[in-house]
Amino acid sequence: MQRFPKPWFRPSRKTWFVTLEGKQFNLGGDRKLAFERYKALLNQPRQVQVAPDSLVGLIDKFLDWCEKHRATETYEWYRDLLQKFAKTYPDLAVNELKPFHVQEWIDRQTDIKNGTRRNYARAIIRVMWWAQDLGYIDKNPLARFKKPKAGKRETVISSEEFEGILNLIPGDDFKDLIRFAWETGARAAECLAAEQRHVDLKNRRIVFPQSEEKMEREPRVIYLNEAAAEIVVRRMASSGHVFRNSNGQRWTTEAVNCAFNSLQARMGKLAMRAKGLSIAEDDVQQLTQQLKAAWQSRGKPERPDRFFREQARARIWNREAAKHAPKYCLTVIRHSWCHRALRQGLDALTVSMLMGHSDVTMVSEVYSHLSHAPEFLRDAMRRATATITT
Repeated sequence: MQRFPKPWFRPSRKTWFVTLEGKQFNLGGDRKLAFERYKALLNQPRQVQVAPDSLVGLIDKFLDWCEKHRATETYEWYRDLLQKFAKTYPDLAVNELKPFHVQEWIDRQTDIKNGTRRNYARAIIRVMWWAQDLGYIDKNPLARFKKPKAGKRETVISSEEFEGILNLIPGDDFKDLIRFAWETGARAAECLAAEQRHVDLKNRRIVFPQSEEKMEREPRVIYLNEAAAEIVVRRMASSGHVFRNSNGQRWTTEAVNCAFNSLQARMGKLAMRAKGLSIAEDDVQQLTQQLKAAWQSRGKPERPDRFFREQARARIWNREAAKHAPKYCLTVIRHSWCHRALRQGLDALTVSMLMGHSDVTMVSEVYSHLSHAPEFLRDAMRRATATITT
């Protein structure tokens, strides 16, 4: 728990003082006013002095650059990860940074998946390459650090499963978002970032300028089939972002994640009921008491027991339901689009262009999932053999 110096009284001057971060403040002679001024000082943002060779200082420089030259989502992604690294090594100098610091930091994260571990490493390594490119350091100390292997998404959604998913989603806001991803194969960030200014209905496409493309290589074009075009036209009734939630706000990654969590809970509950499963009332009673005690400890207004019991029941249902249903995301839908496109006979180069890749490598190594379709591969072998023998 962080502690702050308390105000003290100097009898010779009949005045209250406090020393914060090495600086002495005169709070006046009235005790009540002095403590009010003291509280106001504590609420002011503190200017943290960072040594010029500090790793934290270098991270701050990178984040300042990132905020000016990269998309807001990119800046926030780096900020959230790098703040965790800075808190772990607040006093480390740049020339003291070694690969083992990154490895130990990642190993401390016991509740994250492989893909997130890799992102932790990517973030701090990116800072070092950036610092080398701009001349802040002579050599990247993490150049040979081996990033953790990324988790591989193996889930592929069939058309029948997708229809079942749509039937479980109330309202059109979230439903339209995932239907658009299903019809176009667009990246999650592209779905959330699409605005009216990007829409080119005449040519049935959405165009992000080069400055807003993921790698800033060339404009990103998302082509719309009839279903996707219909969704976009309908969603453009309001200005700004094409896809908005029920509150009229643009979808954020957190909001989308919550929506997929709710979908998983609904799917899981159906699966549990089909199996004749339920939740234990003893667990509900125990969590009810815990929630009530936590509520009272925070000094909140009194609520009836029914309030805590309903909360406890909902939490336990959601927790148990998650064990009986998969967790989907927009990236899984993008993977499924690629899988369907290849199975329907599109060549890998065309699929890569439609997905916004510069070559076919990503499609062949990450997205295709054709190992999930042995009958398709057997048919391809038959066709290949027939071509060779004729």
